[in-house]
Amino acid sequence: MPSILLLPPLPCLSACSLKDCSDVYRSGSGLDGVYTIYPAGPTSPVLAYCDMSKDDLGGSAEKWTVIQRRQDGTVNFFMKWDHYKSGFGNAAGEYWLGLEVMHLLTQDRNYELRVDMEDFDGQKVFARYSAFSVGPESEGYKLNLGSFINGAAGDSLSYHSGKKFTTTDKDQDEHDSNCARLTYGGFWYGSCFNANPNGIYTWGPSPHAAGVQWTTFKGLDNSLKTMIMKIRPNANDWTAF
Repeated sequence: MPSILLLPPLPCLSACSLKDCSDVYRSGSGLDGVYTIYPAGPTSPVLAYCDMSKDDLGGSAEKWTVIQRRQDGTVNFFMKWDHYKSGFGNAAGEYWLGLEVMHLLTQDRNYELRVDMEDFDGQKVFARYSAFSVGPESEGYKLNLGSFINGAAGDSLSYHSGKKFTTTDKDQDEHDSNCARLTYGGFWYGSCFNANPNGIYTWGPSPHAAGVQWTTFKGLDNSLKTMIMKIRPNANDWTAF
């Protein structure tokens, strides 16, 4: 992972038009780091980590807005609904951007999703999806996911598309119990998961179905060292800016 560069918020110009990290990049800031973005205009400042690194082929900058990151277990992700709604953690480290912010970001732009992950043996893989959006709170912050494009991690997330978000104090999953309580996290659970990015952080081998897991990569008995979810406008939306 690149070293973290903390940068001061950019001036709030043009009605705070920096909605996401692609706008930050277009403004002339091409370095990885924490920036202030405004997903709903000047009254909605939020800190987000921007991944401006080169793509896999060494081409143009990626311009990703990081919406979730696990890397060292320093932040507790076994949180309640209000925390997952508003966001928590530190944008320079482990954090969850917030369901409301994700909804605001994705309601009028088309985004793609990439999930980067690494195991404790140093193997790095990813999974990439053609679309990602989050519905409003009135619909349970439902996940809307496009098709799996590629990535050696395999497709563990498509199962979660169309699911509402569940936390320990707000059960919206399809299980007889509460998947957030069973797996010590919060996510778009069904009955319960194929991917559990927000599960309890453990170092390698973990209790069955209780770690930071991606089943098509390391199964249900091994927790991953890092998992990063990030979004960017898809190619059509990007060229339209």
